Amino acid sequence: MSKRLYTVCKVALLLLTLSIGAFAQETFPANGVKDSRLQVYAFTNATIYVDYQTVLQNATLIIKEGKVEQVGAGIAIPKEAIVTDLKGKTIYPSFVDPYSQYGIPAVKAERASWGGQPQLDTKTSGPFNWNEAVKAEYNAYTEFTVNPKEAENLRKAGFGAVNTFRADGLVRGSSALVSLASDRDQNVVLNERTAAHFSLDKGSSRQSYPSSMMGYIALIRQTYLDAQWYKNGGNKTFNDQSLESFNRNQSLPSIFDASDKLNLLRAAKIGSEFGVNYIIKGGGDEYQRINDVKATKASLIIPVNFPDAYDVEDPYDAMMVSLADLKHWELAPTNPSVLASNGVAFAFTASGLKDPSQYLSNIRKAVKAGLDEKTALKAMTATPAQFLRSDNTVGALRKGMLANFVVTNGNLFEDDTKIYQNWVQGKPYVLAEINEIDLSGKYNLMVGNTSYLLEISGKPGSPSAKVKVNDTTELKSTFKMSQDLLSLSFDADKEGNGKIRLSGWMVGKDLKGNGQLVNGEWINWTATYAEALKAEEKKEEKKEEEKKEELGKVIYPFTAFGNETLPKSELILIKNATIWTNEAQGIVTETDVLLKDGKISQIGKNLSSAGARVIDGTGKHLTAGIIDEHTHIAATSINDVQSVSAEVRMGDVIDSEDIDIYRQLAGGVVAGQILHGSANAIGGQSALVKYRWGLAPEQLKINGADGFIKCALGENVKQSNWGDGNTIRYPQTRMGVEQVFVDAFTRAQEYEKEWNAYNALPAKTKAATAAPRRDLELETLLEILRKKRFISCHSYVQSEINMLMKVAERFDFRINTFTHILEGYKLADKMAEHGVAASTFADWWAYKMEVREAIPYNAALMNGEGVVTAINSDDAEMARRLNQEAAKTVKYGGVSEEEAWKMVTLNPAKMLHLDNRMGSIKVGKDADVVLWSDNPLSIYAKAEKTIIDGAVYFDIEQEQAKRTALEQEKARLIQKMLDVKKAGGPTQRPAMRQKHMFHCEDVIYHSHAENLD
Repeated sequence: MSKRLYTVCKVALLLLTLSIGAFAQETFPANGVKDSRLQVYAFTNATIYVDYQTVLQNATLIIKEGKVEQVGAGIAIPKEAIVTDLKGKTIYPSFVDPYSQYGIPAVKAERASWGGQPQLDTKTSGPFNWNEAVKAEYNAYTEFTVNPKEAENLRKAGFGAVNTFRADGLVRGSSALVSLASDRDQNVVLNERTAAHFSLDKGSSRQSYPSSMMGYIALIRQTYLDAQWYKNGGNKTFNDQSLESFNRNQSLPSIFDASDKLNLLRAAKIGSEFGVNYIIKGGGDEYQRINDVKATKASLIIPVNFPDAYDVEDPYDAMMVSLADLKHWELAPTNPSVLASNGVAFAFTASGLKDPSQYLSNIRKAVKAGLDEKTALKAMTATPAQFLRSDNTVGALRKGMLANFVVTNGNLFEDDTKIYQNWVQGKPYVLAEINEIDLSGKYNLMVGNTSYLLEISGKPGSPSAKVKVNDTTELKSTFKMSQDLLSLSFDADKEGNGKIRLSGWMVGKDLKGNGQLVNGEWINWTATYAEALKAEEKKEEKKEEEKKEELGKVIYPFTAFGNETLPKSELILIKNATIWTNEAQGIVTETDVLLKDGKISQIGKNLSSAGARVIDGTGKHLTAGIIDEHTHIAATSINDVQSVSAEVRMGDVIDSEDIDIYRQLAGGVVAGQILHGSANAIGGQSALVKYRWGLAPEQLKINGADGFIKCALGENVKQSNWGDGNTIRYPQTRMGVEQVFVDAFTRAQEYEKEWNAYNALPAKTKAATAAPRRDLELETLLEILRKKRFISCHSYVQSEINMLMKVAERFDFRINTFTHILEGYKLADKMAEHGVAASTFADWWAYKMEVREAIPYNAALMNGEGVVTAINSDDAEMARRLNQEAAKTVKYGGVSEEEAWKMVTLNPAKMLHLDNRMGSIKVGKDADVVLWSDNPLSIYAKAEKTIIDGAVYFDIEQEQAKRTALEQEKARLIQKMLDVKKAGGPTQRPAMRQKHMFHCEDVIYHSHAENLD
């Protein structure tokens, strides 16, 4: 660009900057003479991206009064236009961020820590929702204020508009689309209500409920139902502006902050329940569950906050980083390309970045990792605009749209491309000098009497240099250019003995200046232009960068001991084993079992099957897989805080990535009931799962299983162990616990009567009458009364056990299972009469006063009275040895080995109403079996193969290979991170990950640090 043209451009920018007439509202008076001149600009000879897929060469863009007037090639330029020649430059639409908190006051987090007094009721004044986490009435535009510094940082990153909202609450209200112009608030709010926002973080609410992920989901569900009821006439007795706003916001796009891949699946499930197609803001780890993510058909907002390498120079620090974290560091930049190749629509956001300046550089990383440039540009411009229903305003440069665009010196996705200007609403913001000089070429460099070859490459504004001796030996050098001044330093020789430092300027095509030699002598120097670099030389460095990087593979689940491919059901023939059938045949020897299509197909001698995988069972024992009736593994939380929390569902918070699933497979466990904790009289709904390691949460659930729910008695419910100041919640006595049950079931009966009365109305009357409010808590309790959901109750003390059986009989149902039940031996006869089962510990007690009368003969005595008895874990470590826990009943009480084994297989299957398909080896039952190296009750027995639905999920023969592969993969990734640090790349300090080890006794949770690998 010539100096004259550069001067014209600067004058044009100055005139526009000084003008106050372009966007000032007419209602605002001007302090002085008002400039009402038309603002018309023409940008000629540029490469123009009208949108992500339409590129014009040598084209012209005309903008007028802050909007695009015309774009194309060979168009007439208005006489009044200020013309800028952008030959060699490229224009792109400015970026749009659909997920920002720009200009919104920060939320003051006043969450009460555990140990402070609970807050049961809302303290929000006004006609708003009963729960502080529901803030649907909030509108971002009411608090929005232009933040000049923040706007400047976003403009430097290339943004022209952002969708801003307040990140507070489960139901967060609405967002607003705002421009990043430095103007009055009134002039930059483009759309005051763009989207409704949701999350799985209750934010600043100090209300006790909800306190868990499953509680968050339950409250969102109930809010949807309440809003519908309110809309349909259920609002006659009160005014709830939160529900009013919730209903009004349903006409907007709904954005759900999911934060990670499993929460994404949870959010999509909520959306499917209520017919809402959420735009889900993910966590950047979607590639780890891409098939499940794709199946949701959700559109996504994806952060590009790729993690820095870990500083693993210290071996102890390296040990602290899990395989999952190591692999995510390497694979995170591939996430956008994986989404694109699977047809998932997504937009990018700068949310989560330390600085917006990382946005474009990280997207460039994604492009290098396989993302198509067109798709990348679409995700930065058109897609976010489309998500916000604002694609006629921003995201492209078509007639009538805002004049939001950036001017660059080339392809946006190349590392050395610069953004010179960002025009927002037709107003220019200069980010770099647009007249940068192209110095690329070869020069004969003379420093004093010594000659060198100087090669300068790269784009204007970001050049690099090579200094060579005799055209062969390259010297280490650094080169910088600032406007028309340059600096160059290089080693005096190839051994690096001192540096020569030069500074200078351009004279025509040559360079000259002065500098300092190694000995401190000042000298003059010149660099005479010799020739232009050849095209292949210019591209040499880029080719090096574009070499295909070898990456590790995604594993399922994305953690240690994951598999590159998911286990599949096989045709398996196990030969010549000792079979513990748990059926009338008892234990049979030298027998074969054929597994086919996920079922037990044949049992007998000398079986054969063409194409079957044959496993030699000689000297080994084959049993049904262990079923843990009471577990808390594979859950993100286990307790919420209300006395009655029947509406929460453990099935909502299954953690399919929990390493304890794999560990328990190694102990022969194939299934479990994931129970709510014991902080509530009536807790949450159970999840019955098979340990299908690698599958998604919903795929772990046992299809067609009956519904169960956790109840509790004793110290935990009455809050004896909650600490001083925490016991304001009812109940606080064992008598009060009984009344909670009676009250809850009475309310459920009244609820049923209300609905029955409504459903009995004549059709015309019913159509004109508002339906009763649906209550998920009461609906669940009603399932118990209707014998469609079954209770597993945490219990210790004889008197309370007796009490709850009587309460159940009063309401004409039966308790399904008493768990723990350490005083069960005292009233086993009454339990047998009631028909309740018992799931207990073999010899785990002495951990609190309630268990002081436990005895090791408990299981044998209950079993002897005809009570269906099981041994459970309630502990991730104990669950790995349930075979040995069962063996203790042989020692304590003389129970036969077969009966003892049923206590961890067939009996829990009976308790969970699964004995028609699990718990014994019988033709037609699920192929859930374990091959043991020895008698399964022996302390020497190892589970060699754990098979679920005919698929091998644990194989001791593959275990060592898995461990070796794990160590090799970690070593490879650690070395890669060491290389990054050596090259000066950014790193982060490792931190020990905390894994929550849930137990029934955990009112909230305990945790401990462990190596997850």
